[in-house]
This record gives sequence, C-alpha cells and structure tokens, in this order.
Amino acid sequence: MKLLKELKYVESHEWVKVEGSKAYIGITDYAQDHLGEVVYAELPEVGATVEKGDQFVVLESVKAASDVYAPLSGTIVEVNEELADSPEKINESPYDAWFAVIEMSNPDETQSLLTSEDYEKICE
Repeated sequence: MKLLKELKYVESHEWVKVEGSKAYIGITDYAQDHLGEVVYAELPEVGATVEKGDQFVVLESVKAASDVYAPLSGTIVEVNEELADSPEKINESPYDAWFAVIEMSNPDETQSLLTSEDYEKICE
C-alpha cells in the first residue's frame, strides 16, 4: 500500500491535499486496490456545495458501485474532467487522479484529518 506523507487521510479512504484554502480530494491506493478496475467516475458539479461527510462522487468498478464522501465542507471549484474519459487513471495513479477541488468553508475541519501513519494503522 502506497501512502504519501504530505497528504492527509480519512477513515473512509479518501486523501486530501490542502493548498491554502483549497483541498484536492481523491481516493487512496488502498481503496482503489480494493475496488478493482474503476470503469466510471460520476463527479460533482462545479459550484455545488458539500458538507463534510456528504456523498459527492460515485465510482463504478467491475466489482460494484461505491460512494466517495467529502472529507471537508465547502464549494466545488474544480473537477478533474480527465477522469470522465479515463477513469482507469484512478487505478494507475490514485494520488494524481484527484476528483475535485473544494474551497473550504471551515478550514478547522482539517484538524480531524489523519496523518499517513494514523491511516496506515486503520488499514492494517
């Protein structure tokens, strides 16, 4: 299982890369491995608002459909349109295949995110 120390994580297997007031969101290597081959990604719309814990992405794999939950609250300011045509990038490089960028409405929520070490313990 590959983890990047500079990222933050959520127990529900999303990763978060915080840059100022914005957060890039994707799923972890552990999650993509357990999903199997991802064949479709339903991404949120730019301008939509999400609350921490809301389902905001749906992934379909050869095994099943899976919900992805927003790890932070805010407004979707960008989505990774490349995944619509190439969802396999989620399996190939999960830490480059971000789903959306959230402009955080409550940056204090980042305090509840996990370090790579904490997340690794959850996956053991």
